[in-house]
Amino acid sequence: MTGTTIAAALQRARSVYERRPQAALHEDAPATARWAGGTRIESRHPQGHAVHSDMPVEFGGAGDAPSPGWLFRAGLAACTATCIALVAAERGVSLELLEVEAASRSDARGLLGMQDGAGKPVPVATRDLRMHVRLGAGGVGESQLSAIATEGLRRSPVYAALAAAALVATRVEVRSA
Repeated sequence: MTGTTIAAALQRARSVYERRPQAALHEDAPATARWAGGTRIESRHPQGHAVHSDMPVEFGGAGDAPSPGWLFRAGLAACTATCIALVAAERGVSLELLEVEAASRSDARGLLGMQDGAGKPVPVATRDLRMHVRLGAGGVGESQLSAIATEGLRRSPVYAALAAAALVATRVEVRSA
């Protein structure tokens, strides 16, 4: 889809939701994860799309599919990139570069139920979640591109859910085309 097509679709949706706000409230498509043996999981969308995950060899997996943690970061990055692209289209900006990297640190001892040196359970939660946004568009100033990224982050449902629950360090990098 072109930026113009996306902007037109968003304007149509906005017009409907302004007239009928209740039309904007909906149940999100559930993700159903089914064990496929070992540490392999198949997650399905109601329309039949499937994503497979597996753990690395050191955790008993075959390591032939991304881990669930990586899929979590991929979902965060993809949702954020999508929202930034939507904002750019709405504003008539043709992006030439858009990348969102979601990275984090984890302590594998938490996954194994281990304790730290003081005898306390090692936290299993992802630590130091970081986002790095890179974007560029010819003839568009850095402040305008930064504003597009900031608005895209604000509109990202996955980012917003995480930011509301925990601090998410985010860095926006604007590159000239």
